[in-house]
Order: sequence, then C-alpha cells, then structure tokens
Amino acid sequence: MTTKITASLKPADVEKKWIVVDAQDAVVGRLASFIAMRLRGKHRPDYTPHVDCGDFVVVINADKVKFTGKKLADKIYYWHTGHPGGVKQRTAGQILDGRFPERVLEKAVERMLPKESPLARKQMTHLRIYNSAEHPHEAQNPEVVDFKALNAKNARSQ
Repeated sequence: MTTKITASLKPADVEKKWIVVDAQDAVVGRLASFIAMRLRGKHRPDYTPHVDCGDFVVVINADKVKFTGKKLADKIYYWHTGHPGGVKQRTAGQILDGRFPERVLEKAVERMLPKESPLARKQMTHLRIYNSAEHPHEAQNPEVVDFKALNAKNARSQ
C-alpha cells in the first residue's frame, strides 16, 4: 500500500518568480482577483496557507484600468481622518483622475487578501504598481503574463 504525502512548503523551499501584467483596458475586479491569487501562491500545486509562496507581481499602465457598468461614478471609497465627523469619500472616477490613480488597483488587491494578517502585509510588499509602461525590474527577468488573453471578459475597450 502506498501512502500519499501532502506537500507542505517551508519558507526556504519557495522559489519566487517575477511576472509583469499590463493593466491597460483591464477590468479592475478581475485583474485584482488574478493578482491576489498570484501574490498568495494559490496558483501553485504545492500551495501552503501559512507560507509566503506567491510571486512578485509588477503591474504597468495601472492608471488605464476600466470599470464595468456605472462603477466609475457610483463606486465610492470612504476613509476616516480620525477626527470627529471626519468621514471622507471619493468616487472611483475622481481617484483615477487624481494624483495617485494606482491606488484603485492597490486597494482592490489589498481587500482580496486575508484581513489583519502579517502574512497579507508581507505579500502586499511583493506588488509593484506603475502608471507608465516602464518599470525598473528588468534585471529580475520578469515573465510577461497576457491577462487579457485569458478570458474575453478581462478587457474593456470603452
């Protein structure tokens, strides 16, 4: 009788890859879901929940992402300043037109990782988001992933 052994990674056994994803005309939620999956390492057959076994993800053209439906005007991001009555809000369209448009994608990915977790905070440090087509990570020989070709619903042309 043969015994089956469940693979459990140790942090020293993990080999991390670098991938590049072009976010131009990509749907925000679908892209964030894909990125969160790669950051956690759930695409690997030897995925281990308590070990950081995900890849480094570089996102380019993050300011050119798309929302479906009326989310550009209707989706509202809230935050609190810490002072009484200090609830602030902005729509997704205002943030994309503002000074830091990459935050839309960053928040979407962050909210798809486990909450209040040291492991999730460490995995978020492996995400690099850039608003242009250039990035300073060529020395890592990143693999280009064509996210929009994976599914026709992943891209919007409008």
